[in-house]
Amino acid sequence: MGNETHKKPNREENDSAIKGCTRNMNESAGSLTDSPDLPSGPVLAQPFAQEDFRSITLRFDLSATQSTMHKSAPDKLVLGYTRTMMGFLILQPKPKRIAMIGLGGGSLAKYCLRHIPDAHFTAVEINPKVIELRDRFGIPPDGPNFQVLSGDGAVYVSNHAKPVDVLLVDGFNHDGQPRQLCSTGFYSDCYAKLRKNGVLVINMLSSDWQCDAYVARIQTSFDDQVVVIDAEESGNKIVFAYKGADFPQLASKIRDRVRALGPSHSISLHATAQKLSGQLKQLYSCRA
Repeated sequence: MGNETHKKPNREENDSAIKGCTRNMNESAGSLTDSPDLPSGPVLAQPFAQEDFRSITLRFDLSATQSTMHKSAPDKLVLGYTRTMMGFLILQPKPKRIAMIGLGGGSLAKYCLRHIPDAHFTAVEINPKVIELRDRFGIPPDGPNFQVLSGDGAVYVSNHAKPVDVLLVDGFNHDGQPRQLCSTGFYSDCYAKLRKNGVLVINMLSSDWQCDAYVARIQTSFDDQVVVIDAEESGNKIVFAYKGADFPQLASKIRDRVRALGPSHSISLHATAQKLSGQLKQLYSCRA
């Protein structure tokens, strides 16, 4: 669920770019519990849907937008950070299994179901009140290639069975990112949950004073194979972490991949591709 306020890699250069910044379940709407980092009886925000003639917006309060859906185009990615997160396709263009922590209004889930129909998509949402709003946001029912699980995303990734190709982390509450989704242990579990050539994508608030610390933890868990770029609209930073030995060579493949992806997607990936390419070249410039 989003939050938008409308040689060895050269870590010093990459850091400058990021400043400011067990499965216990049933397969359908199951339960994920007993996270070691989750306080007992966590206080979950009360979500609400704000509606006008054009759109429906998910909020916890009036200060930040969690998700927005245009009624005339329910699958459209309205918020800029969601379009930037889809940049995972540039690094992993043919995912078979995608998992997302934080359902929100289901913007990314609906887009992936429409434009990557052969991939299996699992969304994990800790707040049952958010899941109760799924019909308001046109989130489809569970089916062969789609499921929504009720529970803690940290517990979900700690079970390394059924690894995924892409892991999207967009989990927020009214205070920001929950601490169980920001620990070194969580990021290491994300690494273990990914298949070879898998991608972790995390939405972060630029205003979060701990953003740099989170990225440093991700760098540790992913062997420094991490780039951070600004989202399409201000207020968010998107972290891409990669599991695979070919990470340094990906910059040379980006242009061809964007060209190949174009016909099957309704969003432009060019801006994200340029940012990723620039960060990859900067990160590995010391190898030249």
